[in-house]
Amino acid sequence: MSIELSNDSGQSCDEAALVSVAGFTMARMGINSDSDLSISLVAEEKMTELHLQWMDLPGPTDVLSFPMDEMKPFSSEIGMLGDIVLCPTIAVAQSQSSNGDHEMALLTVHGVLHLLGYDHAEAEEEKAMFALQETLLKEWESQR
Repeated sequence: MSIELSNDSGQSCDEAALVSVAGFTMARMGINSDSDLSISLVAEEKMTELHLQWMDLPGPTDVLSFPMDEMKPFSSEIGMLGDIVLCPTIAVAQSQSSNGDHEMALLTVHGVLHLLGYDHAEAEEEKAMFALQETLLKEWESQR
């Protein structure tokens, strides 16, 4: 899997862990190993712009996902899964740890699941998606 990460946030974080958890999630969700993913870390100002532009909501958010080839879990197709945009300062602010590494990993899993069509608009969808993201994150953490 080709996972490209760019950090324009001005914040340091465990970039290797984000690439690792993204790759793990993609593999566990049956994404072809020749598929691609892009992860961007941005400052609050940029995330605020993106949040307003794409979701028509004010203020920054923690993660946005932009699917490209509308890939589905456990499909053999090869393509560009999409782009995940993370805001480290928001992640740290909502994190229970001081550096936000766990929260950033969780948001990366969350972003990959969104790219695969998972959503949490309805209570039942939310329950399923959040349970899956917790399972994936725990499995990844246990293999580290």
